[in-house]
Amino acid sequence: MKTRNFILPLIILLILSFETFSQNLLQSGPMVGYSAMREAGLWVQTNTPAKVKFAYWNINEPKKKYFTDEVTTEKSNWFTAKLVADQLEPGQKYNYELYINNRIVKRNYRLQFQTQKLWQWRENPPEFNFVTGSCFYVNETQYDRPGKPYGSDYHIMKSIYEKNPDFMIWLGDNFYLREVDWDSWTGILKRITHTRSLPELQPVLGSMHHYAIWDDHDFGPNDSDRGYFFKEKTLEANKLFWVNPTFGFNGISSMTTYFQWGDIDFFLMDGRYFRTPNDRKTGYKELMGDPQIQWLVDNLVTSRAPFKIIAVGGQVLNPVDDKPYLETYDKFPEEKAKLLSLLKQEKIEGVIFLTGDRHHSELTKLDREEDYPLYDFTISSFTAGVSPGKDEKNILRVPGTLSDEHNFAIFNFSGPSKNRVLKCTVFNVDGKELWNYSINENELKYKK
Repeated sequence: MKTRNFILPLIILLILSFETFSQNLLQSGPMVGYSAMREAGLWVQTNTPAKVKFAYWNINEPKKKYFTDEVTTEKSNWFTAKLVADQLEPGQKYNYELYINNRIVKRNYRLQFQTQKLWQWRENPPEFNFVTGSCFYVNETQYDRPGKPYGSDYHIMKSIYEKNPDFMIWLGDNFYLREVDWDSWTGILKRITHTRSLPELQPVLGSMHHYAIWDDHDFGPNDSDRGYFFKEKTLEANKLFWVNPTFGFNGISSMTTYFQWGDIDFFLMDGRYFRTPNDRKTGYKELMGDPQIQWLVDNLVTSRAPFKIIAVGGQVLNPVDDKPYLETYDKFPEEKAKLLSLLKQEKIEGVIFLTGDRHHSELTKLDREEDYPLYDFTISSFTAGVSPGKDEKNILRVPGTLSDEHNFAIFNFSGPSKNRVLKCTVFNVDGKELWNYSINENELKYKK
């Protein structure tokens, strides 16, 4: 009898020890990537080589579990793994769990993903929403510049988690490479890992789908461009840590990708890889480059979406260019004019620009004679230092839409087919509404 009393606690202790060991192998994540009708991308990072896989199940059939493939994380990939949940049906929600070395790693927040709905030819497009923002700086004192910490208000991630959006678009500067980082593969991966491992971030990563573009600080040094000698390596690193549907276009490497959610098309553009240096005095200056512009326009003309969201790191419509540190599209006047001209010549309707970078949020509206107005929603910053825009003379800013504080935005799409409505609501770090703005799809059509 005494032997039995001794063995049972020992078995329990061993089980708990194995579970704790598996928990300790988790570096960051899990994270949910892209969503399709029949599959979804999942991601995780360990801190040493380990076997990882995911179990998942329809929330309406909790006893019927499916598993992804199992892979072993390796140092060459900085112990990251991308896995695909491929036993899915359209328009369903799924719970999931992570296994490391065949042990469940429990999380104290919801782990959930969803598939996109098969609504076409059957019903009105679904209502959905997504969260967005930019400039996510996480302090690391020994490598930061001296003085006041640049990052703060990490609890903004809790506010985002509590809004429970369908997905999230990261608009660039999703982490900040420092001087110690941007000249080596090790430095780049250490920086991304440090940022990705922030405890406040984990519930957001695990509970909604994520898509990302980049800007200068997660591409290279401040204001970096196509000349950055290590850009192939930072692109490779970003591919390890994001689960976008694709990377690049027409066989050309970049962060460019596309996805559709409901009836809305999203074009995620690369504003760094092909960018001419800001200080070039001669030659044609380009931000996205002609091949990428042509790819964008080719897809815009075939899109039937009521809203066509074009996301790029820097502001597109803000006309201010009288400050050296600003990186608006006006530094590339020929390419900007070309893009806006193509939108008009091709009669492309429903275009909305979505941008970050500026460390304040605002809505810029460009009224065009005899054409529908163009809008540029700038959403910034999550946690990086605020750069007030109140003294900046953006004559196209919509009154009441300037937010000089840490913030994020929720975009909601609702209404029946042919009468869809976009509503953007900007919130502060505590989830309190700062302002909102709505646009009906019929406002973004060319006059007959």
